[in-house]
Formats: sequence, structure tokens, C-alpha cells
Amino acid sequence: MFLLKKALSFLLLPPGIIVLVLLVISFLERKKRSTYYISVTSALFLYMLSIEPVKDALLTPLESKYPVPEKFQADAIVVLGGGSYNTGILKEDSMKRLLTALIIHKKTGLPIILSGGAENFPDAEIMKSLLLQLGVDKRDIITEVRSRDTEENALYVQKICQQKNYNRILLVTSAYHLPRAVYSFKKMGMDVIPYPTDFKRDLRYNLYSFLPKISVLNDSVKAIREYFGILALKLPVQLP
Repeated sequence: MFLLKKALSFLLLPPGIIVLVLLVISFLERKKRSTYYISVTSALFLYMLSIEPVKDALLTPLESKYPVPEKFQADAIVVLGGGSYNTGILKEDSMKRLLTALIIHKKTGLPIILSGGAENFPDAEIMKSLLLQLGVDKRDIITEVRSRDTEENALYVQKICQQKNYNRILLVTSAYHLPRAVYSFKKMGMDVIPYPTDFKRDLRYNLYSFLPKISVLNDSVKAIREYFGILALKLPVQLP
């Protein structure tokens, strides 16, 4: 009974309910071949992106590229914002990146550069406020609030490092985002030590791993977006 209850909860909530609706449409419209194939293909595609094994397969090439360094020498810690809500609260990715940087700062005493802007609540300013509340000296915090994407993160942080004479940075961001971030920062000529955090792979599965979940779908979309972002960076002509 417990297993049935859990399965129904996954199937009656998005994306499970959407998969079921698409399958019902394909059954009802099975005589219309185009509608049938579009519905079945859409249902299969949505289901696959919403289960943990597929999500992990998408994330593995990204998250396994850079291991967490055991030892390093750097002049500063750079934290890339991962988004915030209009209420001024950091999103999950931003919070995990910030906590990782805080732990490193407590161990090393390195200054922290917070990079990330937004119209109303810049990620960098929200992160700075939290660090101050957690006891970090304001003299150890530098904020950069103009950047809107990873390339601009690299551009504006590079200018700060030139002014501060920081030659090597410890780049802290989500593991899935690190390959694109490292590429962008190295493109700006910076000496980067990658430091991954916020790992999203499970790698251990059970029955529930094959039930569609909205959180898994969200992580799959993040991985796909990274592949498109990396591709766009490497194109000879920048996309508009």
C-alpha cells in the first residue's frame, strides 16, 4: 500500500501526469499517425528526462571533469552566483556555492570575490549580506554586480583581479557549470583552479529512481543548457 501511494503521488503530479495525458492522447488519436507519433515521442522524451539514470547520464560528463582539489595555492576565491528569487532569497545553487566558499575561506583566509548581478536583487549583494551575518570580515569580500552571464562573470572578475593583483583564482561553482565557467575564465587569460560543488548526480538507484520527478527534470534541463552554452562559446560566430 505504501509503495502504491508513493507511485501514485509521482504519477499524479507533474511531470508524471503530463506523461500520462500524452499517452492517453496517443491512444485516443492512434488512427491519426502524426498525432500518435508526436504524443508518444513527447511522452517518452519527457519521461526520460525526468528519471534519475538519464539525468545522471547527462550530468556525468560535466560533473566528472574536475575533481575537488585536495591542495591548492590561490590568491582569491571566486564564487559565481546561481540565481536568486525576487524576494531577495538565494536559490539552491547559489546557496551551495556560497557555503562551499565560506568553508574554504575559514580554512585559508583567502578573500572572496562574489560575482553575479540582477535587476532587483544582485546575487553578489545577497551573498555578501549572508557572509557578513556569518562573521566574515567585510574587508575580505569583493562584490561584482554587473555580470548577467558566465562570460560577463569572467570579464568583470578579470578586471577586479588585475586591480587587486590576484594572479590565480579558486573558481567555485556548481559541478555541472564548472566546464563552461573554466572555459570562459581561461578565455580571458586567467589562471584558474576549478573547485566543484553542488553535485547533482545520485548514481545509486531503486524503484523510485525510475518514477518521473520535477526536480530531476529541472536538473536534466540544467545539463542540456550547459551543453548548449559550451557549444555557443566555441562557435566561431557568437549567437545573438
